[in-house]
Amino acid sequence: VFKRFVEIGRVAFISFGPHAGKLVAIVDVIDQNRALVDGPCSGVRRQAMPFKCMQLTDFVLKFPHSARQKCVRLAWEKENINEKWAATRWAKKIEAREKKAKMTDFDRYKVMKAKKMRNRIIKHEMKKLQKMASKKGKKPEKSEKPEKSEKAQKSEKVQKAPKAQK
Repeated sequence: VFKRFVEIGRVAFISFGPHAGKLVAIVDVIDQNRALVDGPCSGVRRQAMPFKCMQLTDFVLKFPHSARQKCVRLAWEKENINEKWAATRWAKKIEAREKKAKMTDFDRYKVMKAKKMRNRIIKHEMKKLQKMASKKGKKPEKSEKPEKSEKAQKSEKVQKAPKAQK
């Protein structure tokens, strides 16, 4: 079930083109392929834009169709769209991707060393927990070694035979 419809006031993210990465509000629908958009707080001037290069967000502004830029700006600021967008997982993921792309070789090296250290600590703590769990789980009656299966015994005999010949 779709929840994001093309409608007047729908905020969209521009995925490619000259304004890629910016937010716009749909002011009017021209036809089934294009819409009149305006991004008063993101630096996008009012223009016709194809739906192919827009991705609809969950945010909707309240203003009449073909509203002036002043009306769109007031609705945008009233709803705090820039702050709401920055708080979404979508925006955080884009920001993290850009940050990773801008990393230098030394930054990547530091991240690698930090990950190694983190994994070493996790591994050490897991071994501690497993050791404690095995101590708690052990019962004094089961101190004897369990009987090996027939296959395991046969494989041991096969392994011992070549050693004896040497």
